[in-house]
Amino acid sequence: MAIIVDLDLQLVQRGLSVGEFADAVGITPANIAVLKNGRAKAVRFTTLDAICRTLGCQPGDVLRWVPDDEADDS
Repeated sequence: MAIIVDLDLQLVQRGLSVGEFADAVGITPANIAVLKNGRAKAVRFTTLDAICRTLGCQPGDVLRWVPDDEADDS
């Protein structure tokens, strides 16, 4: 199972830097990097809520699931 975090695309579409986004969400730029790089083991619902509130999007715009065989190809 692979959960892909599409924060880069969302930030580019909105013209937000990682620093601006981190400030708006209320977490560190280092934690944003952990999310963006797929190294996060969990995301709190409060953090996901803040991300979606800041970006004006749905959770599915930020997170997506891909089968293992497709994840190995990326």
